[in-house]
Formats: sequence, C-alpha cells, structure tokens
Amino acid sequence: MDLDLAGKHALVCGASEGIGRATAHELALLGADVTLLARRAEVLQEVVAALPRQGAQQHGFIAADVALHEALRAQAQALAAGKPVHILVNNTGGPASGAVATAETEAFLEAFQRHLLANHLLAQAVLPGMQSARFGRIVNVVSTSVREPIVGLGVSNTVRGAVASWAKTLSREVAEHGITVNNVLPGYTRTGRIEQIVRDRAKAGGQDEASIADAMRKTVPAGRFAEPGEIAAVIAFLCTPAAAYVNGVSLAVDGGRMQSI
Repeated sequence: MDLDLAGKHALVCGASEGIGRATAHELALLGADVTLLARRAEVLQEVVAALPRQGAQQHGFIAADVALHEALRAQAQALAAGKPVHILVNNTGGPASGAVATAETEAFLEAFQRHLLANHLLAQAVLPGMQSARFGRIVNVVSTSVREPIVGLGVSNTVRGAVASWAKTLSREVAEHGITVNNVLPGYTRTGRIEQIVRDRAKAGGQDEASIADAMRKTVPAGRFAEPGEIAAVIAFLCTPAAAYVNGVSLAVDGGRMQSI
C-alpha cells in the first residue's frame, strides 16, 4: 500500500490543537512538508517545532483568521505560488450551540464564512498547483450531523450539510485531474469542541458536566470518546496515493454511534 507523501506539501487548517494538530503530525510522519494554519502564531511555532522531520522535510505556518477572507486568500495564494500545495485539510472550530429556531441570522452568516466560504477560497487558491501536479487531496473535517442532525447544534447542522454538498459537487469537477475531495465526519472526540458541548448541555439542563459526558459516552458502542489521533489517521490515509479511488465520500469516524447506514 502506497502511503508515501514524500515531496508533497500539505496545508492543514486549525492545526494549533485537537484534530488539526494530530493530522499535521500524521502527515509529517508520512513524509509530507506541512504548513500549519491557525490564528495563534506563538502556538503554531511550538507545534511546528514538534513535528516529525525526515531528510529534507520542511515545515512552516501561517497565522490567519479564516473569517478574514481577503487576507486569507492573499496568504494562501502566496503560499501556493511559492510552493504548490498538494494536500488541503479544511478544519476549523464549530459554531456555538443553540436551537435553530432561535438562532440569529448573523450566526448563520458567521458560520458560513468560517466554514463553507473559507474552504472554498482555500481550495481555489491551491487547485491550480494540484492540477499541474496531477495529484491533489482535499479533506474537509465536518461532523456526523451531515448524516444525523445533532440536537442543540442548529447552526452547525445547517452549515455542515452545506459543506458536504459543496465537497461532493467539487469532487466531481476535479476528479479528472487526479484530485479527490472527501469529508471526514468525527464523532465525539476528546477536544476543546466536545468540552464546549458538554458545558453547554450541562448549563442548559442543570446537570453536572461529568453526568453529561457519561451519558454521551453511553450512546457510543465503543464506549468512549475518540482520541484526536484516531481521526487524524483516517484523514491522513485519504491524503495518500493509496486512497486515489476514494472520492466524494463523507466518512464517519464515530465508534459506531450513528444508527444510519
């Protein structure tokens, strides 16, 4: 099985912590040069320093806010012009909890800007290099709500579905150039995001956080939350030559929690 990413350049968003950071580590282990993207430069410096290096591998970072589109587009285009990007991992923190019926329109607009629109402009910036190389991998870290909407995450459910539809459409348009576009749908994963959801549910229901977390674990046949590295391993595989015929899919990594087929 060809898992070699030597000579490939990966841009990993949301790489300062959680799934993004774990994904950057896995891609570096497979030989890719990795550029991290997140808002906190001081944290990114530490993450870059800790990435595995073999031979001539070179890693770096971009400090950027995915909601500031003009600056983000300019930074991504400059990166791709200097060193073509072969792998793009779109990943950013999810919208705040809350019912869809009471959500403000501004919450939807912000979510679309940080997820769908940021993903789109980053893809546009790197696609020319992928097409020239006849190799490209775009992986979007989304949510199991693409298949089964999650109670209390109204805005998130909405935007996640839009990202999945965008990705499916794009996958069909770029496949002839050796480019794949896929979504990974993490289940409950031990990250800051799950901690936020637990806090919100505890506050809304008047329960303690430990009870909420325990109840969530009991809905997972595996009986536990995922570790970020377990999600990252699946993302990394989809970025390899071995996954060349996997295209346009939304792959759940959820310990069997979802009941849909």
